[in-house]
Amino acid sequence: MSTADFFPFFRAWITSPLQIAAVAPSGNALAELITSEVSPRSGAVLELGAGTGAFTRALLARGVDESALTLVESAPDFAQLLEHRFRGTRVLRMDAARLAQDRIFEGTPVGAIVSGLPLLSMPTRKVIAILAGAFGYARPGAAFYQFTYGPRCPVSRAVLDRLGLKATRIGGTLFNVPPAAVYRISRRMPFRFPVF
Repeated sequence: MSTADFFPFFRAWITSPLQIAAVAPSGNALAELITSEVSPRSGAVLELGAGTGAFTRALLARGVDESALTLVESAPDFAQLLEHRFRGTRVLRMDAARLAQDRIFEGTPVGAIVSGLPLLSMPTRKVIAILAGAFGYARPGAAFYQFTYGPRCPVSRAVLDRLGLKATRIGGTLFNVPPAAVYRISRRMPFRFPVF
C-alpha cells in the first residue's frame, strides 16, 4: 500500500466510515488472494467498490486486460482516481445496489466478480440487491469473490439460501491490516431474481 493511496482512503473513511468500513486500502496479500482464481480466461470481470485500485492492480498483474474490467465505485473521488490510473477500464460511478436497474451489460458476459464492498455494514436488502444484480450478469460457473475482516462469510446463510448461492472460504491472510479472509460465492442452483 502506498502513501498516495492511504491518505485519500483515510480521508474517505473519516467522512463516511460505514460506506468505506476500513481505515486503509487493502494490502497486496489480500489483493493477491481475492484475485487468485481470476485469469484472462475468466473473460469480463466486474469489480465492485474498486476504491483506490488495489484489487484492480492485482487483476492486471494476473494478465486480465484493462478492456475486460468494469469498475463500479460510488465515491466520486475514488472514481476519478480510478479513471486516471486505469484509463483502459470502464469506470461506472454508481451504487452497486443499482446493478440490476441500470443494465450495465447486455446478456451474461461476466466471468468473475471481485468485491471490495463492506457487505457486513450494509442492510440485508442492499446485500441482496448487490448479489442479485451481479449474478444477473454472470455466466454459468462465474463466482463472486468477497473479503471480510470477520470470522464468517459476510453474506448470511439466509441470504445465500434465498438466492440459491453457496459460499466457500478460499483462504485468509494475516498480512493485511486488519487480517482478512476471502470467500467464493457461487450458484448452487439455477439463479432467479428474488421477489422484493
